[in-house]
Amino acid sequence: MLYEKTLQDPDAYDFNVSGLGANTKISPLRGREFVADDERIAFSSQVKNILQQLQEAAAFPSFEKAGPREKLFHDPKQSRAAIVTCGGLCPGLNNVIKGLVTVLIKGYGVDEVLGIRYGYRGLSKQSRHQPLTLNQEVVDRIHNQGGTILGSSRGGQDPAEMVDQLKEWGVNLLFCIGGDGTLKGAQQIGDEVIKRNLPISVIGIPKTIDNDLLFVEKTFGYETSVQTASEIISSAHHEAEGAENGVGIVKLMGRDSGFITAGATLANSVVDFCLIPEIEFELEGERGLLQALNTRLGQKQNVVIVVAEGAGQNLFAKASKNTDQSGNILKEDIGSYLKEEISRDFANRGQEGGVRYIDPSYHIRSVPANASDAIFCYQLAENAVHAALAGKTNLLIGHWNNFFTHVPISLATRERRKVDVDGALWNGVLGTTQQNDLLG
Repeated sequence: MLYEKTLQDPDAYDFNVSGLGANTKISPLRGREFVADDERIAFSSQVKNILQQLQEAAAFPSFEKAGPREKLFHDPKQSRAAIVTCGGLCPGLNNVIKGLVTVLIKGYGVDEVLGIRYGYRGLSKQSRHQPLTLNQEVVDRIHNQGGTILGSSRGGQDPAEMVDQLKEWGVNLLFCIGGDGTLKGAQQIGDEVIKRNLPISVIGIPKTIDNDLLFVEKTFGYETSVQTASEIISSAHHEAEGAENGVGIVKLMGRDSGFITAGATLANSVVDFCLIPEIEFELEGERGLLQALNTRLGQKQNVVIVVAEGAGQNLFAKASKNTDQSGNILKEDIGSYLKEEISRDFANRGQEGGVRYIDPSYHIRSVPANASDAIFCYQLAENAVHAALAGKTNLLIGHWNNFFTHVPISLATRERRKVDVDGALWNGVLGTTQQNDLLG
């Protein structure tokens, strides 16, 4: 897993962040404890790993600590900021927008903040939508609603054209809120900025409901998604209880990583089988899902299955090669497939059975953030503004070992973070479901 690979080859991971130049302007913030660039957050939290890295690594793997700098690169009074939201919806998007606007205007005195409409398309000359002017009045209540007031889209635009548009608007602070594809787009914009030697900071705020960004322990929206999914699992359980040999199936988000599925399973211990992309399973055979389901029905009369959208792709004759506009491979519909196969198996066995299938993905991703996520969103936004005005660029705000950090975008997007099947989260799932007694 990630920890082991970094321990084995720590020099292969570059934790250094980019800056636009010397910081010569005094921060307007008062009564704050400032952070120096030499303050670092260790990658490892276990002492034995730290000692090993100190002995073996040419450069000790650590993140630059996020937070306000005493001296800035950009003059806030001469700055214009822009915010863009891309990709699928996620709880907390409006919270982050509001946090950025609040800190920029009230904290630093930045006069103008633009909201780019409908993702990176809004940075194209072809866009039909002019940016919104964002101020305290506009964002006052947006944290109470789901989605994003700016709109969103998938797919990239020409980085050179987007940088041209930023120059035309006089933007020197760009905040990109999105997941893997969005952040790679931000990296391209940042690289184009550096190539032209322009004074524009490009800062990412990681938004992936799947919680699958590398070197980022938690992304906003994840806790709200788990909470909402847990409530829906209860509905599936009630449906299953209401039928003879009742089976409730809930499909949750997670193309390549099963964090939401595993987290929701632990949050609601009525789940019998938790299926994630990290672990293949079979339908047929003594240790297949159908036999395991039949055995569990004999024990408790109803069963709840929670499955990630990317799980069970090995069961399909042909893997999908279709992609969405962000380049993500579209997965086959494992939820509908399981419903059909379980219903068929009931018929073959000549037994009664009621299968209920719920796909709540669009509901979950569009609800407002809960209190915990709302706090996290503001802190991410606050640290993003600190980084931007300090002239940092091509980085995202991460969270590691209970600290906010600066993570190079290239580091966070080099591969997807996966559930550690030997770790505490998955061991907890196995403990509550006891599914390994029957599966695999």
